[in-house]
Amino acid sequence: MVDLGGSLAVASHGVFATGVSTDLNVTYLSNGGAIGDTIKATAVCDRIGKTLAYTSITFTNKKGEIAARGSHTKFIAKVWGKNEPYTTDKPVHAEEEK
Repeated sequence: MVDLGGSLAVASHGVFATGVSTDLNVTYLSNGGAIGDTIKATAVCDRIGKTLAYTSITFTNKKGEIAARGSHTKFIAKVWGKNEPYTTDKPVHAEEEK
C-alpha cells in the first residue's frame, strides 16, 4: 500500500511514469482493527525534484487513530521528457501535438 500510494501521489502531479522505488519504509504505530475493518490511507507527495520524488502515507483505523505511516522515495530522473523539473504552472506531457 505504501508503494501504490506513493506512486499515485507522484502521478497526481503529472508524472505518470512514476519511476523506480529507491526507499520504502513502514512504521506500525497501533492496531489497524479487526478483519473486515476499513483502513483509510492518505498519500501526499512532499517534494518532486529533478531526480527524486518523496512521498508520505498515513493509515488510520476506524477510530481515526494513526495505525501506520510510511515513506516512499522514487527515482524519477528518466521519466522527464527533457529532464525538466515539474512546476505547478505547466503540466508535464510526454508529447504535445502541434
